[in-house]
Amino acid sequence: MTEHWTARREGGGRFAIWLLRTIALNLGRGVARICLYPITLYFYIRRPYERRVSYQFLERAFGRPASAWQVLRHIHRFAGTILDRVFLLAQRFKAFDVRVEGLDALTSRLQPGRGVLLLGAHVGSFEVLRVLARRDDAPPVRVVLDTQKTPALTELLHALDPEMARNVIDASRPSTDIVLAMHEAVQSGALVTLLADRAREHESTVAVDFMGAPAALPAAPFLIGSLLKVPVVLCLGLYRGGNRYDLHFEAFADRLDLPRRARAAELQAVAQRYADRLEHYVRRDPYNWFNWHDFWNPEELRSGARDRRDDVDAAAVPRGAA
Repeated sequence: MTEHWTARREGGGRFAIWLLRTIALNLGRGVARICLYPITLYFYIRRPYERRVSYQFLERAFGRPASAWQVLRHIHRFAGTILDRVFLLAQRFKAFDVRVEGLDALTSRLQPGRGVLLLGAHVGSFEVLRVLARRDDAPPVRVVLDTQKTPALTELLHALDPEMARNVIDASRPSTDIVLAMHEAVQSGALVTLLADRAREHESTVAVDFMGAPAALPAAPFLIGSLLKVPVVLCLGLYRGGNRYDLHFEAFADRLDLPRRARAAELQAVAQRYADRLEHYVRRDPYNWFNWHDFWNPEELRSGARDRRDDVDAAAVPRGAA
């Protein structure tokens, strides 16, 4: 149970994803959701690692051993959000009931020529943000996404919305390139979205307490936030079943300040605050937790604490930005 998440192969395949997408767009969401039942059973049987991870997480979340039915529900919930990405990318927003909480936390921090950093997580669906992004007065959205982790899914979904593909900041690129692209985006007034709960292999991490046990969060999202010097807002889209999503915005910092002299302590405090808010939302509906790996991996806690060469520092941001 200590295998790093980057070592896990992508589930399904191009044909299976293409077939589900074709059924969804031609026969509708109701018919496509019927397909989720055999898909859920297939993954329960064929992906023992993820199955064990789900059992362990749900036991932690509920405080008692999880049943097979609960794990199947967990997998089905995840499959449902993947299916809904098809409709959201195809701009079929009328199929969903999206309820927004805390929108003022975002809109009050938007200024001409200055964007906002949105911190999310592998919880629910970040894609429901597109419901707001399509409004006439909405700022552009740039998504930081590792296109190499799930290439088949990414390729087919981007085919639905080429504009989104053009607005992706590829997280598989070198750290300096990522930060430069994010800096340019926020300087143009864009919303930059970044998932802050999963570290790449050999990336520096910060130890936090999460759901009653030590876990490792990546240091880079918080260091980047301090370098960009823009407001930081939490954004999570919880799937509540049926066609309903709850999109939550919550002010995290008007400006992250991580001074060099006390950086380690300040970084740990910021990461812990993020972990606390993440736990708050995860406990609202644990079935929205979509980190299909050993999140409380002790090896990551030991190795991630050491400084790494690919850490983000002030040199990664253009002069005048820091």
